[in-house]
Amino acid sequence: MSTTRPYPPGDRGPEPSGASGTPGGAAPAAAVPDGGVAVPAAPASPPGPSGGTQARRLSFEDQSGVVPLARDFTRQALYDWGWLPTATADRRAAAEDVLLVVSELVTNACLHAEGPDLLTITCDRKVIRLEVTDRGTGQPSPRTPHRAGRPGGHGMFIVQRLCLDWGVLRAPDIAGKTVWAELGTPS
Repeated sequence: MSTTRPYPPGDRGPEPSGASGTPGGAAPAAAVPDGGVAVPAAPASPPGPSGGTQARRLSFEDQSGVVPLARDFTRQALYDWGWLPTATADRRAAAEDVLLVVSELVTNACLHAEGPDLLTITCDRKVIRLEVTDRGTGQPSPRTPHRAGRPGGHGMFIVQRLCLDWGVLRAPDIAGKTVWAELGTPS
């Protein structure tokens, strides 16, 4: 099931699995100049023992074709951070999982929440976090019971199966929400 956390993005709270992120909260926000071009908030070195948290943001304001745009943006971040190209099938599968989850989150915002406003991707040595902000009031959840043979309604089920955790953040007195998902980084 989904997790709705009372704490802000980047503060993953106590994680017994050791998948906690950087102490002290979220990664620094990246600037998004006019036109939706993203600028990395940290150096573009791959996350690792010497690399810190990486962050990218993409604004969807006045954009069309937002699902392919989000996938291309995410794919470029994965190249810049050293996830792609890959040397092993496991690393390629991890990158494909990230691209699939981005597609599902952005598609859900298009179908159920008046479209996405912002995509934020942060990555540290252990976790990549995807956040899609929209103006919708609904609460995403996997369809139950899940009917694998029926068309549609599989988005949040896919997110739930591929991710370490996912949830929804809402700010008081602000319309909309942020749907977030976290996946483990490849070893």
